[in-house]
Amino acid sequence: MTDKNLKFRLIICLLSLILFTPISGCRASENVKIEKSSMVLDVYPHDKNSQTEGLELHNGFIYEGTGPCKDGPSSLRKIDLKTGKVLKYISLPRPIFGEGITIFGERIIQLTYRSKTGYVYDLETFKQIRTFSYDTEGWGLTNDGKNLIMSDGTSTLQFLDPDTFDVVKRVQAHDKNGEVRAINELEYIKGYIYANIFLTSDIKKIAPETGAVVDTFSLRSILKSHHTFRVDDPANGIAYDAENNTLLITGKYWPNIFRIKYLK
Repeated sequence: MTDKNLKFRLIICLLSLILFTPISGCRASENVKIEKSSMVLDVYPHDKNSQTEGLELHNGFIYEGTGPCKDGPSSLRKIDLKTGKVLKYISLPRPIFGEGITIFGERIIQLTYRSKTGYVYDLETFKQIRTFSYDTEGWGLTNDGKNLIMSDGTSTLQFLDPDTFDVVKRVQAHDKNGEVRAINELEYIKGYIYANIFLTSDIKKIAPETGAVVDTFSLRSILKSHHTFRVDDPANGIAYDAENNTLLITGKYWPNIFRIKYLK
């Protein structure tokens, strides 16, 4: 994907956010939490050419799904967290635009943007096992241990059967003002969905049963003095480290991954 196409996508999404009129009747408690830079516990190197679309931590290693990068096509990667070294890599055929990923059992599942096709890989070898289809765009992906949870750039979260990939249910993300759109990368943590919101520095904490946003966290404040936010390299990447009860945070073309305190 060219820089021109990326900017076009950014502009379209921004316009949709500006022009959107909230739906009345939706209500949820929401507290915007402003954190201090002391929330940052560690900083790791990250490929600044990588258009991060999905981020996972598994057995101490980072797994990253990317869109077309500045120096190559969309990809799936296994990365050494401390050094940033890519240990395993496969590329997606051009012009496929890779999107969110999740690890479910011994499989890695990766979405694509507008191809309406998902890929299933063997976790150890990255060998493609199968593909599956869906009717929307593909953005973020996570799982709750039972179902896959998928975002498509709207306010809708789809719950998919991990074997058949059929839609089990849908919920609409909403806060006290109505729908919350442009939901991007996802991570399921302790019974809640944590979501990047495209073109913002916010992470929304969403109740999966109802779609209600119960908290909003400002990465701009958390990463103050550590990172400069720009509209063309938005935050996009949340990985939970259960062993240390911390989060790993990055974004598109960010030169670093940040370990921060768990947002609760």
